[in-house]
Amino acid sequence: MSDGPGFDDGVEPGRRLIRVEHDRSHSLAERVAGRLHALSWRTPVHNFRLRGRYPLKLLDVPVDPIEGLVRLGGAMLDGEIVWQGESVAIETFDFRPRTISAAFNDHLQSFAWLRDLSAAGPRLRVAPIAELLTRRWLENCGRQVHEAAWRPDLWGRRILFWGCHAPLIVSTDELRGPVLNTLSRGAKHLDRSAEKAAPGLPRVAAWAGVTAAGLLIPGGELRQLHGEQGLTRALEAALHPDGGIVSRSPVEQIDLVGLLAMLRKYYEMRGQRLPAPLLDALNRAVPPLLGLTMGDGGLSSWQGTAPIDGGRIDAVVAGSGIRGRPLRQSRDWGYQRLANGHTRIIVDAAPPPVSRFARNACASTLALEMSDGPWRLIVNCGGGRGANNALHPELAQALRSTAAHSTLVLADSNSTAVHDDGTLGKGVTEVEVERREDMQGSRIDMRHDGYVRRFGFAHRRVIQIGQGGRQVKGEDHLLPSGRRSKQTETSYAIRFHLAPDVDVSATADGSGALLRIAEGALWRFRASGGEVAIEDSIWIDSRGRPQSIRQLVIAGSVPAEGIEIGWSLLRSE
Repeated sequence: MSDGPGFDDGVEPGRRLIRVEHDRSHSLAERVAGRLHALSWRTPVHNFRLRGRYPLKLLDVPVDPIEGLVRLGGAMLDGEIVWQGESVAIETFDFRPRTISAAFNDHLQSFAWLRDLSAAGPRLRVAPIAELLTRRWLENCGRQVHEAAWRPDLWGRRILFWGCHAPLIVSTDELRGPVLNTLSRGAKHLDRSAEKAAPGLPRVAAWAGVTAAGLLIPGGELRQLHGEQGLTRALEAALHPDGGIVSRSPVEQIDLVGLLAMLRKYYEMRGQRLPAPLLDALNRAVPPLLGLTMGDGGLSSWQGTAPIDGGRIDAVVAGSGIRGRPLRQSRDWGYQRLANGHTRIIVDAAPPPVSRFARNACASTLALEMSDGPWRLIVNCGGGRGANNALHPELAQALRSTAAHSTLVLADSNSTAVHDDGTLGKGVTEVEVERREDMQGSRIDMRHDGYVRRFGFAHRRVIQIGQGGRQVKGEDHLLPSGRRSKQTETSYAIRFHLAPDVDVSATADGSGALLRIAEGALWRFRASGGEVAIEDSIWIDSRGRPQSIRQLVIAGSVPAEGIEIGWSLLRSE
């Protein structure tokens, strides 16, 4: 999608300091209350609350606005549910606990696979598989309320998918009564549990389910109002003012847009308009998502997200019904997009997300990705999120490091500590950003404090795209700041991971390299203040598969007074 013709489109000039948000984590009392609430699901009292007379019909069937993947649906016709590098055999799968990832379990429990199955063929062909799996879920998960299947966010998603794909699972008299009865019990469970869902996207999913149930099940007017109020609160907490999700995860941004797009179809089914707060959230969420797309239409890789294909982005955005241009400056979400000519650069210009909203986040502050038209040039190593849950744990952990991103690394350390339990520790607390746009191009000047406390240096990065996008100039500075506990020299490395289709060769003087894009242009890379080495690296592709790539590395030692390294990229035909 075009960035639009104006050079200052959506960009506010000037300097801004972005501080890490205080981790508004659950207090001990909140965590204990949430755990006790989940334990209460097992009691007779909770089951008594779910009793009642339930209508054995739905008001209508909404349309799923997002197309499923025929490839995955076809695999189901062949006997397997395949998703992000994992699979289960339909013949033996019964939704009971097994050795699969938590993400795959959530996918199976949410019934999101109904979307792909429905795309694989006519209803008469695919319905038997949907009915078989639904019957097994009812037998093993539908009667007993437990967290693995009855978590609020899972029920929210399940209601959305059961409603949109009801013809696949309630086409027989044998299943219609049990499914609708369980759907109504799930909605009643969700009425009391949605606010207990984890903050961020899970709570949005839970409240979306409450709202959808109010629109789907007869007599749901009060439930619909209750759901709209809860969803409005959840969205206010989950989205920054510029529309980016608080986890800073592109794959969660896609997911949020998809959930709201589905809910919008529930309103249309009833001849109603999406309420203003929900429509506003959807309108705000699409441009930041588009802002992270590269020249090939696919996502750049941030917070462990794979470079998801442009087709998937297009399907979700089209399903949302929102038309917008890529957001070039999302100050709150923290990503900056520089675009000129055919050149696109995305920069992480904010502290990492707080652990409350994000697991397995990355230490990627001031990293960049770059594309030339439909060809990627500079990338981050990426991750399997949204593409592959089956990466080796050690590799997945390494992909979270600063060294796995195209930025400066000091003393072979992460700019923010990366913990094995998925959380982040001390490091970047604030990023200072100044951006300017003029007729000559775009310039962004950024600085973070992730290395100040440990090593006494602030990292400053300046990037400028010239007119027409044919030249990119950069500077990386290490500036003395704070107290230095040691006066010895510290090593640094500036890394530029290169896309798989880029052929690289060193120049004779050791201060540059030639980057030839397959079927694309030649870019000349030059560095001043350090020698350029070519090393091996790894990249996770759009299906989550590791690919061998190369990287440019400018390395050296930092004297006590600091250092400045200049680099440039010049495009030639």
